[in-house]
Amino acid sequence: MYRSGPCGTWSLTGEEMDGDDCNFPPDSSDDHSQRGSVASSATLLRAQDVLVYICGDSAVHLTLEGLGSVSVQELGRSVREALHIPDTAQDAFAFWLCSPLLELQLKARHQPYKLCRQWQDLLYRFTEASEEDISQDEPCLQYRRNVFYPKSKELQIDDEGVLRLLYEEARGNILTGRYPCDPEHWTGLGALSLALDEGTGLDGQQFSTTLRKKKLSSFLPAHVAMGTGGLLSTLRGKSNRQTGLEQKLMDEYRKIIPPAGNSAEPTQLLHQYLNTCHTLPYYGCAFFFGEIDKPAQGILQRAKRKAVNVGICLEGVYVMDVKEKHVLLGLHFNELSWDHSYPEEQGDSHILWLEFDGDEDGTPVNKLLKIYSKQAELMCGFIEFCVELKSVSEGGAAAEMDGEGGRSPQPAEQDGSNKNAREGRRGMLRRQSSVVCSRVHSLNTISYVDNGKEIKRLKPKRAASFFTRQVSAPSYSAVQVAESLEQG
Repeated sequence: MYRSGPCGTWSLTGEEMDGDDCNFPPDSSDDHSQRGSVASSATLLRAQDVLVYICGDSAVHLTLEGLGSVSVQELGRSVREALHIPDTAQDAFAFWLCSPLLELQLKARHQPYKLCRQWQDLLYRFTEASEEDISQDEPCLQYRRNVFYPKSKELQIDDEGVLRLLYEEARGNILTGRYPCDPEHWTGLGALSLALDEGTGLDGQQFSTTLRKKKLSSFLPAHVAMGTGGLLSTLRGKSNRQTGLEQKLMDEYRKIIPPAGNSAEPTQLLHQYLNTCHTLPYYGCAFFFGEIDKPAQGILQRAKRKAVNVGICLEGVYVMDVKEKHVLLGLHFNELSWDHSYPEEQGDSHILWLEFDGDEDGTPVNKLLKIYSKQAELMCGFIEFCVELKSVSEGGAAAEMDGEGGRSPQPAEQDGSNKNAREGRRGMLRRQSSVVCSRVHSLNTISYVDNGKEIKRLKPKRAASFFTRQVSAPSYSAVQVAESLEQG
């Protein structure tokens, strides 16, 4: 959130966003854009106080001149200097405009002040929030992990300050359930957090005292620490459950203590925490909100929808149940095709379409998942950019291997690799004890036949994609929605 000086005031600008500079495309509609007055040049040119928030409930306080025209690139230099971030890690972070209603990563040429003044316009376009909520919502400017920063580079970072920033963000996502994880993950991560906060030398009494003071929710996901409040919790008793969680946390904490009794180095603990998070496929994702259809429970039951978070990163797309904190669908880019569609009539929804391979009673089928969201256009563009970026990086890696005398994989080898990956994924679908594994059987998807003109719940034989794809196209591609799609 921008903070003005004692005598400063903020007013709104009517300047339009440049579509070439935005991760979010411009809107031709001006229904909600006739707002405010243009800030005076004198106000924007004089020194202004700015708070840039970082994960962990802290902020960087800057005083800048000409705030109205300051770009992300210029602002980044000031923040990196204040946080002592080395040049080797400058690409690890990016600026975000965030609120409970919307999160957007900014590009280097964006001017945060102007986008902040257009925040209500963005909320009207990309959220279903009410006018009252939109009028009261205010974004904050955050400095946090860059979605497009590879995890392989993150593993090479040794600077403790940079690792701390990455750790605080990952920890927040674990504790809030944004990163679903299994017990073996959240107990180990909780123990590492405790060791980073209190050291590795606590005895049993000190451990218990610390937990009573800081509470379990400081180290374990909120839905785990607080419990579901259901019948099981009532029968076993809340105190028994808390005792069990404390014991598991203590067991993991004792594993961290070095054999010689020396304290572990903070950078070592930070690396362990981040390495564990890297095993979660959605680590580092940008998240979007949407809804999917619930499977019908009966003929007379009215169709309902389930709230989901859609995580998108350089590796793929992950659809997660907001309430249950588990993965519903996880796909690498070479396992899916996608597109988005606009509402055709009043009351229709924006839709992100995901197509992937599945099966019905042992028969291979193509499946379509509809994700209803006003952020569908954002998600589609984000996927396209990730695919292009990944393609460029893989092309560079292949060229480097050729230069070293290595042999690039042949198409047949690639197909075999993809096949094995998919067979492995389908094998994991049966392991429902893990929150990380997909639950395709619980999704209300569309299966179809032939070229998509006839949509059925099951097709008798393997068919081509519902979307129009050329044989020579890559294994992943942006696709065009067929005319009959909206009728599905």
